[in-house]
Amino acid sequence: MTPDAAPSQPPHRASPERGPDAYSRLRAAILTLDLLPGERLSERALEGMLGTSRTPIREALLRLEAEGLIMRQGRSLRVTSLELAEVLEAFEYREYIEGAVAHLACQHATPDELARLQVVLDAGRQGADAAAWFEIGSDFHLMLARLSRNRFLVRAVTDILTRIERARWIMCSLPSARDEAHDEHSQILRLIADKRADEAAEALKLHARGLRDILAEALSQRSRAGLRARGVDVVDRA
Repeated sequence: MTPDAAPSQPPHRASPERGPDAYSRLRAAILTLDLLPGERLSERALEGMLGTSRTPIREALLRLEAEGLIMRQGRSLRVTSLELAEVLEAFEYREYIEGAVAHLACQHATPDELARLQVVLDAGRQGADAAAWFEIGSDFHLMLARLSRNRFLVRAVTDILTRIERARWIMCSLPSARDEAHDEHSQILRLIADKRADEAAEALKLHARGLRDILAEALSQRSRAGLRARGVDVVDRA
């Protein structure tokens, strides 16, 4: 798949009877580009899509608006455009946050916790599809943040992942990306296990910069034209 191609099979929606609530399902549809950046949203259409009443949909829309995933334009609602400048700024912010995560994880993480996290990573090499690999990448960084034992860092990492998640979905199935990410994640865990905090922080920074560079290429001017042709709203702002 070329850098300007979004994965064709995002995670399946769960059934209304047994699946997550309206907020979780609508959020997942936005983050995995099932609902495209810039797409107009109708409460009536969402009722049919989610199989639920309008009240939980309205509550979900309010939460998603607060997260910046939905925006109001007059009386209408749209999925927020994919803003390249904001995503790149989120990657810059991520370097500082995950550096702090690495230092605190070196202090607090137990060998058993690190081993369990390695098991999560290894699952991605056992025939995981793009959707599963996408989740593994998010799980790794959230689980690592929890090993810092700092709730504020966990919240910051959660927010960062939300800001970059749609961009990650565009590039998550690029050739060789899985093996490279697995190797880099595993190296980070080894450094944390050895209590080499500065090296672990540097490894996390280089990992994030590598993803940022892939993203910049995936959203290059040529690639953005292809994305826009498929209805993905990508904008530049200073």
